[in-house]
Amino acid sequence: MSSLLFRLPLLLCLLLGLSACQSAYYSAMEKVGVHKRDIMVDRVGAARDAQEEAKEEFKSALDRFQNMFGKKDSTLQKQYDQLSAAFEDSEDAAEEVSKRIDAVEDVSEALFEEWEEELELYTSPKLKQDSAAKLAATKKKYQRLITAMRAAENRMQPVLNALRDQVLYLKHNLNASAIDGLKGELRSVESNVSRLVADMEKSIAEAESFIATLSDKG
Repeated sequence: MSSLLFRLPLLLCLLLGLSACQSAYYSAMEKVGVHKRDIMVDRVGAARDAQEEAKEEFKSALDRFQNMFGKKDSTLQKQYDQLSAAFEDSEDAAEEVSKRIDAVEDVSEALFEEWEEELELYTSPKLKQDSAAKLAATKKKYQRLITAMRAAENRMQPVLNALRDQVLYLKHNLNASAIDGLKGELRSVESNVSRLVADMEKSIAEAESFIATLSDKG
């Protein structure tokens, strides 16, 4: 379901144009029984999964960089090719994370706007007050979620920049002596990846918590 819900807006955009495509998408999904809350849960889950994938790709790229050290010159080309491929996979994974977070933000705006408008339709003060309280609590949890997601996203680019520097340098300096001179860079990359993984795990935990909140129909 996740893949389908993520691609349908793109198809509608092609048919209707960018300005109205998202609202048309949400309306179309509503007619088949898929509400904004459901889409929100799906997209947060997709963003969580994308961050899990990116976390593993960055760890893999770090492993490949670490494996460059202490190797004979005759094996370095193979090690370099693996590092370069791992870096490219990390770039792709980071781009996917950003797309998924953008999709979460888009549906959150639509969901909260609809929720606020529907508050005015209540005739029961008690039910209106209860719904308003739930809206406020959900917004608060969402703010923690999106803050954590964006923090992890922002942490990715410096790590990508550092890895790119190593890949570019090694491309033209593929020998054991040059690699030995990068030990200081290795420590820096290890530290940055460690912080990135911690931020991603925090964001993933926030996603799990938020999904549980929205999935609670009570």
